[in-house]
Amino acid sequence: MAQADARALANGAEPAPTDRAGRLQTADGVPLKTALRRAERRRKIAAFLLVAPLLFFILTFFVFPIAQMMWRSVDNPQVVRALPQTLEALQDWDGSDVPGEPVFAALHADMMADLERPRVAQAIGPLGIRLNYELSAARSAISRTARQVPNFEAPYRDAFMDSHRLWGDPALWRIIKREGRPLTSAYYVAALDREFDDQGNIVRRDENRRIYVQLFIRTILMSVAITFLTFMLGFPISYYLSILPMRYANLLMICVLLPFWTSLLVRTSAWIVLLQQQGVINTMLVQIGLISDDGRLSMIYNMTGTIIAMTHILLPFMVLPLYSVMRNIPPSYVRAAKSLGATPWTAFRRIYFPQTLPGIGAGGVLVFIISIGYYITPALVGGQSGRMISNEIARHMQQSLNWGLAAALGTMLLIGVLVLYWVYNRLVGADSLKLG
Repeated sequence: MAQADARALANGAEPAPTDRAGRLQTADGVPLKTALRRAERRRKIAAFLLVAPLLFFILTFFVFPIAQMMWRSVDNPQVVRALPQTLEALQDWDGSDVPGEPVFAALHADMMADLERPRVAQAIGPLGIRLNYELSAARSAISRTARQVPNFEAPYRDAFMDSHRLWGDPALWRIIKREGRPLTSAYYVAALDREFDDQGNIVRRDENRRIYVQLFIRTILMSVAITFLTFMLGFPISYYLSILPMRYANLLMICVLLPFWTSLLVRTSAWIVLLQQQGVINTMLVQIGLISDDGRLSMIYNMTGTIIAMTHILLPFMVLPLYSVMRNIPPSYVRAAKSLGATPWTAFRRIYFPQTLPGIGAGGVLVFIISIGYYITPALVGGQSGRMISNEIARHMQQSLNWGLAAALGTMLLIGVLVLYWVYNRLVGADSLKLG
């Protein structure tokens, strides 16, 4: 420090201020390290305040809804809230036959206590909805009995069994005992086309009731097919755009982006007009003699229509990453390979194509992830064979109101996408993605 001060004096400059221990200070006497830490802290606080609105938006409208969805897939408060005394009385029940009088007396006490609550706080209604997910007609049994229960007199077992036949079915009581916990796995069991048998074991459902696993497989296969088709169509388009002069490339890029400026509903409706049996495409094929009037192709309200419409809608998501990568590949590389004796195919395969892999990876990930959760287009043109898992999730949320099962299906879809992305990252590497 003394040498630094000596050099400063020799150069005619004032020596840096120091404290008694020889540590550097600022002009106002604050240790330099402390001042630097304060400045760094202020810089971090300022940076955090700049991104705080975006962070708040992401947490409020993205992270919190996803967390709430995942929680709803295991949340199970209905039975616990409505039948606390009944569940306690069922602890010693072996599940082989209809419970005895003490259990029915506890059920009567629970129902009477619920009727004394304010209407908005009553739990019998949600209880019937929850049990109906597991056993058909359970909701009608609960609602009918709730209207009659004030008139019941001991022995309550006979009164309940006379009010509805389900109270004499041990299956209903097994469901009440099994679901009498604050958390449940029943929604995930149903989402995997499984169910609980009389002994509480998880078994496969009857074949005519297995729909969700098949829908997951169909969704993945259709997403892979759409990704492949967008690649096959988007690669030559992107290559042609990359070798054109900029003014012509910009003009054609407007044509590629034109679908973004048109309503998704309008684009999907246009495909309905084009693909239906009396539509434009079938009529042209009949007029040129490729098919007969009785042999018109069925290209709508099935898987074919879904794939065609979604390929058209998602094509720009493949073209844009490919074009951004191809535009930056120097043409001299391919010319150098040809000058060294490589054929055009060899130069493309070994020189040009490997350099486009980051764009292919980015476009493939974008198209696949978007298509795997698509809803509007499959709902309009998919019919039965072109439906995807997202349509079933929407049906449970809007029609059956089984939000727990919808949340379980959505959580499984989310986890599946994350697993596929993890596999892609392990095999290819997410750092190789190039979006522009």
